[in-house]
Amino acid sequence: MFQAKLPNTPASGHDSGCSPAVSVVQRSKSFSMKPAVRELCSSCQKTVYPMERLVADKLIFHNSCFCCKHCSAKLSLGTYAALHGEFYCKPHFQQLFKSKGNYDEGFGRRPHKDLWTHKETEESGDKAP
Repeated sequence: MFQAKLPNTPASGHDSGCSPAVSVVQRSKSFSMKPAVRELCSSCQKTVYPMERLVADKLIFHNSCFCCKHCSAKLSLGTYAALHGEFYCKPHFQQLFKSKGNYDEGFGRRPHKDLWTHKETEESGDKAP
């Protein structure tokens, strides 16, 4: 891969490879001097190296930073559930959201059933004589 070019110097009674001549290193054409793109962890905002990289829902994490929002347990790609960009372990996801029947209620958002009741009251108000 690397080749050292030694200048042509006359041999002085000993091996010319041992001479203190300066060598020029030529890099192969496949070697790039461009820096690699720095990927940042979505949780801690520090650099993520390829060996510790984990991608979940198009977000990059360190293995150790991929944790449940509720209990901080370490998650893996097979043991997480995501909702609105937050990651939970499966037991806490069921405990926090599925028991309510509507995912939006767990986040303090306006439940969908309020939209339905709002439409029903408008319709009944239009039909009244």
